[in-house]
Amino acid sequence: MLMCKGATRLMSLKQDRRLTLQERISLRLHLSMCGACRQCDRQFSLLHQLGARFESHLADASGEDASRQAGLDRSE
Repeated sequence: MLMCKGATRLMSLKQDRRLTLQERISLRLHLSMCGACRQCDRQFSLLHQLGARFESHLADASGEDASRQAGLDRSE
């Protein structure tokens, strides 16, 4: 039986790679019985989504800065 510490580790790994079948089954079984870990899983997913949005925003902002720099260089 998977304990909360192991479930948390799998939740974190799930954000970075596809879990193996055994890992997915173990995590799903644990989450079906543990409300605290279900909440933790939702929070991990939310943090991952927010991080991706922030990263995308930074990439857009750095692209705009590069465009501005190129515009300034041409006018000089």
